[in-house]
Amino acid sequence: MVESKAKIIAQDIAAKIRHQQFTVGTYLPSESQLKLLYGTSRETIRKALAQLNSLGLIQTIRGKGSIVLDLDRYSFPISGITSFAELNKSLGMHAQTKVLTLKKMTHLPQLFQHKFPEKSSCPGTYVERLRFIDHQPEVLDCDFLFAPPIENLPLSAAENSIYHYLENELNLSISYATKEITVEKVAHDLQNKMQLTSNLVVLVASRSFLNDTTLFQLTLSFHDPEKFVFVDFARRHEIKP
Repeated sequence: MVESKAKIIAQDIAAKIRHQQFTVGTYLPSESQLKLLYGTSRETIRKALAQLNSLGLIQTIRGKGSIVLDLDRYSFPISGITSFAELNKSLGMHAQTKVLTLKKMTHLPQLFQHKFPEKSSCPGTYVERLRFIDHQPEVLDCDFLFAPPIENLPLSAAENSIYHYLENELNLSISYATKEITVEKVAHDLQNKMQLTSNLVVLVASRSFLNDTTLFQLTLSFHDPEKFVFVDFARRHEIKP
C-alpha cells in the first residue's frame, strides 16, 4: 500500500523534530509555509499536523500555530495500538528486531497461561521477538495469534510488521486493545535474553481485538525496569450528556 502524502509529511516533520531542526517550545512553520515547502494542499498539511498532534509531538494552538512538545523520543506508547515497526519509522529509532521463535501451536505457551487462563487450549501461532535499540536489547515481545483468523504468518511479517501483514494482506481491521502493566519476576532464560541485571521486569499484558470485537492476539511485552518509563499522552474528549 502506498503511503499517503500526509503520512509522509508527518514522518518528515517528526524526523526534523527528532534532529532538533524544529526545537521544543518553538512553533512549526505556518500551514501556508508548509504548503509551499512540501508542494501540496492545505488540507494535506492539516492531515499531517493532525497525525503529529495525535501522537503528542505538537500542540496546535488556535490563532498561533503548532508548537513542538517536550516528549521523550523513545517513549513507548502503552495506551495506543501502534506496531514497533511503525514506531521505529515514525521516531527514527534505528531499532532492530530479531525473531527468536515462530511456530504453530495447539495451545497457549506456558508463559501465557497465568495471565490468560481462559484461553489455555486454543490453536494459533506463537511469535517471540527481541527488540534492539543502539544494539542493546530493550524489549522482548511474545505474541500469540489465534487461528482463525490468522492461519499462517510468514517470517517476513514477523521480522517487519505483523500488523501491516494483517491489515494489508489479510484485510483485517484492528480496532482496540486492553492492557495491564505489572512488575514481575522472570526465569533465568528470559533474564539472560534481555541481559537484565535482576530477575524483575515490567510486563505489559495485552488483549487485542478486531473491529467486530474478535480477540485475535495476546501479547506479553517484557521491559527492562531500569530503562522503562511510563509516559502516557492523553487528550481530553468531553463526554456530553
